[in-house]
Amino acid sequence: MKKIVVFSNMYPSQQHPTYGLFVKNQVELLQSADIDVDVVAIQNPGKGKIQALKKYTSWFFRSFLYMMKNRKNLSLTHAHYAFPTGVLSLIGKKMFGIPYVVTSHGGDIDKMAVKSQHIANMTRTILQQAESVIVVGDKLREDVIYRFGVPETNVHVMSMGVDTSVFKYVPRVVAREMLGLPIEEKMLIFVGNVIQAKGLLELVEAFDSLKMSLPESSLYVIGSKKDGRFVEELRSFIREKDVEDIHFKEPLSQADLSLWMSAADALVLPSHHEGFGLVALEAMSAGTKVVATEVGGLSYLLKDQAGILVEPKNPASLAEGLWSALDENSDVIDETVVQAKITQHSFDTILGDLLSIYRSAEKGQVDDNE
Repeated sequence: MKKIVVFSNMYPSQQHPTYGLFVKNQVELLQSADIDVDVVAIQNPGKGKIQALKKYTSWFFRSFLYMMKNRKNLSLTHAHYAFPTGVLSLIGKKMFGIPYVVTSHGGDIDKMAVKSQHIANMTRTILQQAESVIVVGDKLREDVIYRFGVPETNVHVMSMGVDTSVFKYVPRVVAREMLGLPIEEKMLIFVGNVIQAKGLLELVEAFDSLKMSLPESSLYVIGSKKDGRFVEELRSFIREKDVEDIHFKEPLSQADLSLWMSAADALVLPSHHEGFGLVALEAMSAGTKVVATEVGGLSYLLKDQAGILVEPKNPASLAEGLWSALDENSDVIDETVVQAKITQHSFDTILGDLLSIYRSAEKGQVDDNE
């Protein structure tokens, strides 16, 4: 295999270290296997029509020039997100004959493709023209096959994986002592962007209900506050409910996040939709119970008692799930299943699967690895 280039509309920078971090982790995983990888990506999460136009125009121009200059040395391109990123790989194939792989992370199918018929048609073309389509969850696999007409043999379910050398078990008491947190309290954490689609309004309502029976419980919301309007709505809702012990924290490094996960009694992810739910897997690897809504990839990741699944947009169901997670006598989690899931999604497994897909794409044929 010669050189590959990864295209992504999300990638970390010094100013925004968690922006598209999962893509960087996979790039570094490939580099650890001595694969020659270049990255052409957007590293600025800033919004606004003018800013978006500028950054996307610059990115497309840089990507096109890169492919034109390196076309003879490239084995393939790998696009993260079907649209808009996959447009670059499609152009590379049509103009320079470079095969490509595309990873669908969920938002490109669940949200972007439904914005207009034009985007839906472009998404279909990008997926159908790819040598291989990687999806991060089983629900996405069904969508790609049945909604967008991609042959089953070209679709591979593969998460972005968990680095078990980072997300590892630390005894809860030890983790709390290291973080200076109370040993006795019942501690819940949420990790993700502070946006409405993550179900945070329902989480506040469920936590308020839980506090009536467990007054010593606390909730830590760890994540980026990109949507200022929703953040204010959320804070206003908390004041209206007069619920205490909800703490907000900015995004953490992966090592620090792992420690917070180990310190928690449970991680809660009440999303309205979720392609995979990588933070749930990371929490499992850190030895923490997971309570999450039965949507998207979470339905598959947490089935068979790997976690506690609750109804989406249902505070009462969420409160019941939180109560089960905090009940020390509960046997709702099957640790054997949890460990099997972690192994299935470990970096070692992911790397082997990814390289197999690359080799097949490079040859112009895709084997069914499922």
